[in-house]
This record gives sequence, C-alpha cells and structure tokens, in this order.
Amino acid sequence: MKLFVALTAAALIGAQAQAESHLPNLDGQEIVVVTENAYPPLQFMNDEGVAVGWEYDAMAEIAKRLNATVAYENISWDAMIPAVSEGQYDLGMTGITIRDDRAEVVDFSDSYMTSEMVMLVRGDEDRFADATSFAANADLMMAAQPGTTPFYVGVYDVLDGDEANPRIQLMETFGATVQALRTGDVDLVLTDGTAGNGYVAASDGALKIVGEKLGTEDFGFIFPKGSDLVAPINAAIADMAADGTMDALNTKWFLDFKVGE
Repeated sequence: MKLFVALTAAALIGAQAQAESHLPNLDGQEIVVVTENAYPPLQFMNDEGVAVGWEYDAMAEIAKRLNATVAYENISWDAMIPAVSEGQYDLGMTGITIRDDRAEVVDFSDSYMTSEMVMLVRGDEDRFADATSFAANADLMMAAQPGTTPFYVGVYDVLDGDEANPRIQLMETFGATVQALRTGDVDLVLTDGTAGNGYVAASDGALKIVGEKLGTEDFGFIFPKGSDLVAPINAAIADMAADGTMDALNTKWFLDFKVGE
C-alpha cells in the first residue's frame, strides 16, 4: 500500500508539472534538421571537424525544452528550400531570411534573430567606401550565392537591378565567397552583420566592414507547409528570448566567437 501511494504521488506530481508547463511536450519526437554547415558563426565545421554554431546551440535548447530529439543532415543551400518544401526534412536552418516568396513554399518560424546587411572587404581596400562608389567602378567585382539575400541586395541595392550582371560571381557556399575576397578574385562580399563581424574579428586585419548598413533581415527556421512543429518551436523561441537564453547565445557566438574555434 505504501509503495502504491508513493507511486501514485509521484505520478500526480509529474502530471501536475506537465500540466503547469507553458511549453508543449513532444514526447521524445525526432526532428530531422537539415543545414549547410557553411555559415559561421551560425553553423560551421570547427577545426576538429565538429558541427557547431549559434543555431546548433539554439536547436539543442529548443529540443530540451520541448522534450524532442534532433537528427542532423547536410545539404547545399540551393537544394535546401526545395527539399524542405517537399517534406524530405522536418526543419531547415542556415540563417534563412524570412521572405514572402519563400513563404509561398515553406512555413517559417518566428524570427529568432534580426541582422543588418554589411559590406565585407579586404583590410587594405581603399578604392571604395560605400555602395555608391563600388557601383561606380566597373572594374570591381562581388561574390554571392545565388538565391540568397546578399545576392538580391547586391543586384538591387548596390548594382543596377540586372540579376545577370557579370560583376557578380556566383559561388556555391558563403565560405567560398569570403575566400575569393581574401585572395583578391573579388572585391566585395555582402553578408549579415553577425557573420561579417565574426570574420572581421578573426581576420587579424585582413578583412573589414565599410559603408552604411544596407538594411535589416529577420532569420527563421523553415518547415514543410502545414508542419505541426511551427507552433511548439515558436513557443520555445519566445521562451528563450524571455529568459535571456537568446542574449547568452548572442554573446557567446557574436562577441566571444573567433572563426576556427
């Protein structure tokens, strides 16, 4: 009888705790997350070959709060939105800007981060100092991944609105654009301030940011249309923002972060 009473009390306590919880319980559900691992400090491979970054830490915390598990897959940026749209994965993350055209084929979470677009250049660059002077010099080149926000900002806010403009070299990964900048193959890379500041801080003066910020962008996770994960993950994002977890992640990855760590 004592054992029965103890077990009943424990069950009641557990049920009460779950009832009082303000977050959904996914009962150990596995969430298959796809990412690119090419956008530090949001997600990248460190020197030990381990996938790390702001989004990995955030997703681990989300899974913990929702009682879920996470399995990761890797895919290129250009294939990510179509693959998630087709239901091949439960969620995509790689600093994806929330946009109306993308929302036609995938669902977005609420914004987990707002960033501003900046102009990343070599540390010794003195031929231009803003978007206007870059556009005025026909000899200058920029690099971007096709279909990304930096590509569209480069086309419409920096250059002439021609998406086939030969002054934009298209590359498969963000890391490749930065490498092309470092080696002098291009002269400008546009990126959100989070990644840009991380690269500058780790470059020992080889890179810098010039000009005014070119606008803001909100990042969100993507899901297949109609996904039942959107609401619980939005609840976890709000919870993490309210209790300071988001601020702690920002400090870790944007103030203390060095590329390669």
